[in-house]
Amino acid sequence: MSREEVLVSAAWSEENLDTPGVVFVEVDEDTTAYDGGHVPGAVKIDWKTELQDPVRRDFVDRAGFEALLSAKGIANSDTVVLYGGNNNWFAAYAYWYFKLYGHDSVKLLDGGRKKWELDGRPLDKDVVRREPTTYTAQDQDLTIRAFRDEVVEAIGDKNLVDVRSPDEFSGKLLAPAHLPQEQAQRGGHIPSAINVPWSKAANEDGTFKSNDELDRIYGEAGFDGSRKTIAYCRIGERSSHTWFALHELLGHGDVKNYDGSWTEYGSLIGVPIELGDGKGN
Repeated sequence: MSREEVLVSAAWSEENLDTPGVVFVEVDEDTTAYDGGHVPGAVKIDWKTELQDPVRRDFVDRAGFEALLSAKGIANSDTVVLYGGNNNWFAAYAYWYFKLYGHDSVKLLDGGRKKWELDGRPLDKDVVRREPTTYTAQDQDLTIRAFRDEVVEAIGDKNLVDVRSPDEFSGKLLAPAHLPQEQAQRGGHIPSAINVPWSKAANEDGTFKSNDELDRIYGEAGFDGSRKTIAYCRIGERSSHTWFALHELLGHGDVKNYDGSWTEYGSLIGVPIELGDGKGN
């Protein structure tokens, strides 16, 4: 898959703000960021309240996704351009989510909100209202989603790519340093996992590094391109960014995102856990 199929530049995006059939969607970790100024014409998706089931720990189901996109005014035929803060952290999560439910044409704005702002491109606070549609989703594509039993079976067999920080990987922290240290009952990582923090895939301006640079980063960490791969983090959002790099940019065919990630695995009874840097310490 070429980069042109899955990424658009900030310049292309500004030229296509009013192009019929192109819908810009902002998804941020900080769900208030959009309200302070957004790409003109972009709609907002709140990952906490709109992509997550309010009761079960799971995504909204197919009917819920259909209702969400219909209400946002997104049609099946639209090209959806996702962007957000923090190097497209949650925008990549939403991208994977759109693919999970079978949306045909979805792309990331390379560099996301950071690149857009660095370029000095326009932001506005206008309330965006699009005409509702009747969106039809597909059943979840489980070739890109891993569940806990598959992860346990993958130990020592598939590439397990832990994309959290080294301190989370080693077991010193349970969550990113700026977040409360809660949720999982144990620290550490899945045995045989390699640690490649998700942010290594991004340049200073938030854009993705070149394929040659990405190949070198994952190769030096011990990634085996001949094996199937499962990426994970804490709740499945940072690993969506890595899934995008491995599957969509580098073209590795069998890459899954384990959205249960460490908050689930680190609380399971009886599963093996490894501490330290994964190099025998």
